[in-house]
Amino acid sequence: MTQDGSTEQPSAFELLGGEARVRELVDRFYDLMAMDERFAGILALHPQPLDGSRDKLFWFLCGWMGGPDHYISRFGHPRLRARHLPYPIASTERDQWLLCMGQAMADVNVPEPLLDRLLESFAGTADWMRNRPG
Repeated sequence: MTQDGSTEQPSAFELLGGEARVRELVDRFYDLMAMDERFAGILALHPQPLDGSRDKLFWFLCGWMGGPDHYISRFGHPRLRARHLPYPIASTERDQWLLCMGQAMADVNVPEPLLDRLLESFAGTADWMRNRPG
């Protein structure tokens, strides 16, 4: 309980295990993207090497999950959709991204209630990112 008597729920960042676990998730996500042919479409949208993309997703997810705002301190407001407009994102890319992230979360053993919560949030965001028909 907090001082004002309310109960504060732990953030997704805390439930996942902090920065080290966010980094582990992001690294697994990009490792899968680079080695699994199912994700070739979204891999092709990323600049190579993937180091910059890894860092940006890590910085973003830390803040998005309720931890430190590393991304905002470096780049300002994420403006996710605007930043992704140059990249053709349709349902195929959305689905590849979600499948890759879902596999990454399973591989790093994100606990079930948190995994479901994150997948639901990721699905809404990924759908909103579509900027092409299909």
